[in-house]
Order: sequence, then C-alpha cells, then structure tokens
Amino acid sequence: MNKQSLIFDYLKLYAADKKWQLTRADKGDFSSAIVIPVYAEKESIFSTLSSLAHNPAFYLRDSLVICVLNNKISSPAEDKNNNLQTKNIIDSIIRKKSLDEFKPENDIYENLQKIADSEIKLAYIDACSTGYELPDNTGGVGLARKIGMDAALRMWQKESLNDKLILSLDADTLVQGNYLSSIKDYFTKNVKTAIVRYEHQMPEKEEEKSAILSYEIFLRYWVLALSYAKSPYAYHSIGSTIVTTAQAYLEVRGMNKKQAGEDFYFLGKLAKIRKINYLQQTCVYPSARASKRVPFGTGKSIQKYLSRESQEYVTYDADVFIILARFIDLVKRNIESQSSDILVKANEIDPLLKIFLESYNFESFWSKLLNRTKDEEVRLKQFHHWFDAFKTLKLINYLTRQGFPRVNIFNVLQKLSIMAQIEKMNIYSSDTIPVLAEQMKILLRLRQIT
Repeated sequence: MNKQSLIFDYLKLYAADKKWQLTRADKGDFSSAIVIPVYAEKESIFSTLSSLAHNPAFYLRDSLVICVLNNKISSPAEDKNNNLQTKNIIDSIIRKKSLDEFKPENDIYENLQKIADSEIKLAYIDACSTGYELPDNTGGVGLARKIGMDAALRMWQKESLNDKLILSLDADTLVQGNYLSSIKDYFTKNVKTAIVRYEHQMPEKEEEKSAILSYEIFLRYWVLALSYAKSPYAYHSIGSTIVTTAQAYLEVRGMNKKQAGEDFYFLGKLAKIRKINYLQQTCVYPSARASKRVPFGTGKSIQKYLSRESQEYVTYDADVFIILARFIDLVKRNIESQSSDILVKANEIDPLLKIFLESYNFESFWSKLLNRTKDEEVRLKQFHHWFDAFKTLKLINYLTRQGFPRVNIFNVLQKLSIMAQIEKMNIYSSDTIPVLAEQMKILLRLRQIT
C-alpha cells in the first residue's frame, strides 16, 4: 500500500470529524505545523504567540500555527465567552483587520501588535461555537490536539510526510527565539520523535514556587529512575514538548482522545516505532499555574499541592526501580529461556514481581513470543512492546501499593544519585525538607542530567 493510500485510510477511518475546519488566510506550503489547544486562554495565548513571533522570519514563514479553540457543550458560559473573544481576535489578526478595538485590553494589546507585525502564519479551528463544541464524553485536550494534528495531515495528504513536522505546544507555554530553527535542524538527523527541553515558569509567590519545585523535581526523578532501570520509556511526557514527523504520526494512527495524559499515551505509541530523542538546543517554558480542568498533569498537581489534597514531597521508593531494573535485565539475559524459568527468577527478585506478571498472563505472552521468532533482538523489542510505558507504570504503582510505600523525595533522590553513580544532590539533612533556595539548586542539577 503506498503512502497516499495510508493517509487516505487514516483520514477516512481514524481522523477527527471534518466539521472542524481549518481557517487560514495563507494558503502557502508549510513544512511544520504548531498545534496549540486553546481553552479559555485569552490571558495566555497571545503571550505564547508573541514568543513564537520572535523566531526568525524564514522559519515563521515555513510554519503554520494552528490554534484549536475548544470547549465542551457543558463548559461554563464564561469559558465559552473567553474562547469566542479569543477567536475574534485571532480572526482579526489573520485577516489583517485593525486591532484598535482591542486597545482597552492593555494586558494583551502589546502582544497582539507584535504578532500582527511579525511573519507568523496563524490559523485556527473553531471547536467552541454552537454546533462545533467538543462532545461532553470524549472532549478534552487529547481530542483538541488530535483535531489540530489531523488538520495538518489533511493539509499534507498529497505530499511526502517524512520532511513534515508536527509540533505540540500549549497555550500557556513560552518558547525561545531559536525554537523553530533548532527543531528543524535537529530533525535533519533522521529523527522521528523528540522531546524539547523544558523548564517550568517560576511564580513569584513562595507557596506557588514551592508547588512547582516539588512537581518538577518529581518529574525529573521519574525520568532519572527509569533511565537507571534502562527502560526505553525514560523520557518526559509533557504535551508542550512533543515534536514528531507527520509520517510517525500516521504510523501510530495519530493522537488519542484522552481527556488527560494524552501526551503519555501518544509518546508510548511513538516509542514503539523509534527511540524518543531529547532535543536540548532550545527550551520551552510551561506555566506553573494551578488548574482543575484535568484529573492529572501539571495544573492538577499544583492545584492539589496548594489545596493540601496530596502529600507534599513524597514519591516512589527507589527500591521499586531496582526491581524494575533487575526485571528488564533478567529478560535481556534470558531471552531464550522458558516463561517458567523467568517467573522463578522474577520471584527471586521479589515475589510481588512474579504475582504482577502472572496477573498479566506473562506465561502465555512469552510462549507465543518464543514461537513467533528466534531473533533475539526482535524478541526483546516485542517484549518491550508488551511491557510498554503503561504496563511499566502499572508495575511501579502495584509495587508501591503492595510493599514499597512512598517516601521523602529528597531522601530518595540522594539514594538514586548513588545508585545511578552521579554526583550527589547535595541534600544535607534527611530529617527536614530543604528550604526553597536549596530545592532550586537541586532542580537546577536535575535539569542538567535529565
């Protein structure tokens, strides 16, 4: 089946509804699409677009920024109104209308003028007006991203997809002036998918700063611990950092419709076809604000921290990742063994590991794997397709519930740094939480190594 047929089949069978149409004035050719879900973001989106507008004109002319203005049928009226106001402003910029009517809104007008005066190429999709809202049962950030990404694919359906890029950004995430050029250069190296380096914006208020420090330290501990275990899923799962080729997007049948965690599941699929790379030549700056919009993720974590709904400064015990590391190594060294032998050795690592594997029918999977291929590399790859990012998370959560309760994150960071043979985190006391200045030093060190 040729590539055009694959695109046609995807658009027919898996793509978002055609009713969500792309509105743009510029009909030129673009090699990149920057997809931004926008939900009641009038106060943030134009700062994000202004930061994009500071990129070199050459790269702006080659990139189409697709704002997916979205809300559900049941969304609050104030959020719907916010979206409609944002749509009117973006429409005015696209059609090069006067922006004078927005002058009274001094907090955004300066950014509007910068955007209008730049070479940025803007488009939007109306998923917020009456009749175009997202459905209540499946509507959310996953579907919004999918609508925008599928629109990019439709734009390119008669072209080669290997040199086309889909960049995922958020409406409250700022970018550097070399964002587009660094990404374009990086993807000349036969890369399929990459995560862009990120640093959360630091709030001024101490409590909010404490919340984001706690959360970002946890995110980086998670990746560092998975790296120690030699898991192929050791990468950051943050929606505003993802870049992939349109071809890779097509190969994994596109973005999912998850209302939260869509980035985790999307990257999990992409990791099965090619390594997730880490692009460090530029940086994006996600917001650190609290949010109740989704059941988990940055905004929800900050909100739970500030409301004291969750324990602060606790995370997975490092011993959980020791078990994970030993299991991954066990499989690698026993790729020709029978499932019964592996389960015996898994029990020696920890009885909980064996119980977990049996609950997921490991024996049946492994027997089929041995019969399917004799190639050791293929077997190992197929094992990691089975023991994927989601099952890895399931194992870690199971071990945590059944035998390894959560622990102080600063204590366990010290332990992990020794395990991973990296410079210690300079945490001087195991009995107290470091002051914010010390936490910032720890985070800065983690940013260097993850």
